[in-house]
Amino acid sequence: MFTGIIEGVGSIRSVRHKDDWVELEVEVDFNLETTNVGDSISMNGCCTTVTSRLGKSFWTTLSPETLEKTTLGQLKEGDPVNLERALQLGQRLGGHIVQGHIDAVGKVLKINTLDGGMELCIEIPSNLSRYLVDKGSVAVDGVSLTVNRSGDASFSVMIIPHTKLMTTFSRLKPGSQVNLEVDIVGKYVEKMSHLDSEQYHRGSTITKEFLKKHGL
Repeated sequence: MFTGIIEGVGSIRSVRHKDDWVELEVEVDFNLETTNVGDSISMNGCCTTVTSRLGKSFWTTLSPETLEKTTLGQLKEGDPVNLERALQLGQRLGGHIVQGHIDAVGKVLKINTLDGGMELCIEIPSNLSRYLVDKGSVAVDGVSLTVNRSGDASFSVMIIPHTKLMTTFSRLKPGSQVNLEVDIVGKYVEKMSHLDSEQYHRGSTITKEFLKKHGL
């Protein structure tokens, strides 16, 4: 579980292809002494597992599913990545609840520069629009942001100068692809509101005839 508050920007040191899998070596700009093998680290919004660690670098392995559903398969040596270690109980939840499970890859349509900050307009798949509401939360490349305006095919967010400076957002340009994760609360509300529908409701298979047949 993450919060969408980026801890630091790392750099891809090496990319190794192993059949359908990819192993990444990532150098970080924060202390890794308390990070252990098996720990989770969000990389551009995608939950990854530390497979080994040495000094200021860690290694992680990307599965075929991750390569297909996120932008991590496009990373190459030297690329920067947004990093956040998993939330610890008792810490402040500065952003919102982020799972690190990417819902879709969006595309930057337009960037407006505003007094050192920026406004991003991002294209989304149509099936994602119902989870985005004005002033709601969304994670873009792992960064917790507030939806400025939402539409059927896109949404916009404002990036303050501090966030632009402390993340990879300064490298974005029209056409760039970004990992998106919508607010998990919206998904649960949607499912709970449909529990009585035919899609979710299944009647009991135990009938009077069934009971008679089995001597009851």
